[in-house]
Amino acid sequence: MKTFFTSVVLLISVACYTQWQPDVRLTNDPATSTTSQNNAWCVAASGDIVHAVWFDDRFGVTNPEIFYKRSIDGGVSWQADTRITNNAGFSQQPSVSVYGSVVHVVWRDNLDGNDEIYYKRSTDAGVTWQSDSIRLTNSTGLSGFPSLALSGSALHVVWHDNRDGNNEIYYKRSTDGGLSWQADMRLTNNTATSQYPSVSVSGSTVHVVWQDNRDGNDEIYYKRSADAGSTWQTDTRLTNDALFSRFPCITVSSSFAHVVWQDFRDGNWRAYYKRSTDEGTTWATDLPLTDNLALSQYPSLSSVASAVHMVWREMRDGNNEIYYKRSTNNGLNWEADVRLTNNTAISREPSVAVSGQDVNVVWHDLRDGNYEVYYKRNPTGNPTGVEIVGSEIPEGFSLAQNYPNPFNPVTTIRYDLPATSQVRITVSNILGQQVAELVDEIQEAGFKSVQWNASTLPSGVYMYRIQARQINGGQAGNFTQTKKLLLLK
Repeated sequence: MKTFFTSVVLLISVACYTQWQPDVRLTNDPATSTTSQNNAWCVAASGDIVHAVWFDDRFGVTNPEIFYKRSIDGGVSWQADTRITNNAGFSQQPSVSVYGSVVHVVWRDNLDGNDEIYYKRSTDAGVTWQSDSIRLTNSTGLSGFPSLALSGSALHVVWHDNRDGNNEIYYKRSTDGGLSWQADMRLTNNTATSQYPSVSVSGSTVHVVWQDNRDGNDEIYYKRSADAGSTWQTDTRLTNDALFSRFPCITVSSSFAHVVWQDFRDGNWRAYYKRSTDEGTTWATDLPLTDNLALSQYPSLSSVASAVHMVWREMRDGNNEIYYKRSTNNGLNWEADVRLTNNTAISREPSVAVSGQDVNVVWHDLRDGNYEVYYKRNPTGNPTGVEIVGSEIPEGFSLAQNYPNPFNPVTTIRYDLPATSQVRITVSNILGQQVAELVDEIQEAGFKSVQWNASTLPSGVYMYRIQARQINGGQAGNFTQTKKLLLLK
């Protein structure tokens, strides 16, 4: 039997881009509550559930702890704070990531007498957390500034570590959702300082960027693994100028890799951007994304399909405020800046995450006399391109043949979901290499369609694949199907 529901079409317009809602204060205590630097993300989202993490000294300035908070209605309201750590050491610099109902957090902690990287997870969307933290590093050096990325049950963590006498970039992975972890892997090997790494993953390709002064000044470097972290290719130098390039952040969607950092080549700190359209094999020229005499610092990125979102802190208004801008065509063009905060105090270290049409931003802010964590969202800021068609709930999963087929360069893919599901739709070439990620999110039941624009790809046969997993069990279960499509130019 088919069940009827109200038909909804998701339409994106220029007006929707400006629909940022008021700031929401997430913390309220006399202590200092701090979000992490831009190499990590302090916000993550899956469906309508938004997750935020920070470190907080409410139990004493010598004992900061990691805290967590969630919203189950897309950021409209928030539940109580959850204390993730409880020890006598310094717990700081958290990074959060989520896949379905499993939430993962890594952070820096000196509970064992020196700074190490620790990990904890929740398997019920943040309701409860495993009792014991897992220590990921064990060396006599100092480990810090971890960054975390997920691809399904594969977890990838990078950090910088001075066990070798100077800061080097290290990597560690779990292939079973965080239950067990493989050995540390050293990614850099030089006598200079390599630090502040950022990691992102798409399918089996893992991408890492970091700041490195092996050339006499700070430059941005890049490295990738094409086999889910088993082996790594050589370092690639992304910047080449006489002045400092620092604090990079990377995000990846399908074959597109996007990197931002702060750069002093123009005589003041500006946010610069660089992209690769072929999974990091080649890179385009540097592009400045901010253009004023004020300081633009600590940019953070998030991307889904062809949309790329950036937040950063900037002093163009006389004090640090949070700004935002986006690209809807994989970084080729960027829209105008949007000022997200407006107060006389300092706003710092923003993170951005996307789920469906929602764009979620967190940062810490001094407007209350001490640093507190704030949140802001745009409920229509991400052009997902997913349309809900029809007015019924389907009886089962299905994936339709794309139309038109053959096509040039845009085609539509329709699919049916009988229940709320975690959905991923990807496109691969005939060699099995992923070339596009069209959907990767939780979606409600219904008849759906998504468009694919293949304007940057050559003619040929491609394969599109849906992987759907019903949330919270149920009779619908899991569904995977692959079909061919033909691009003719």
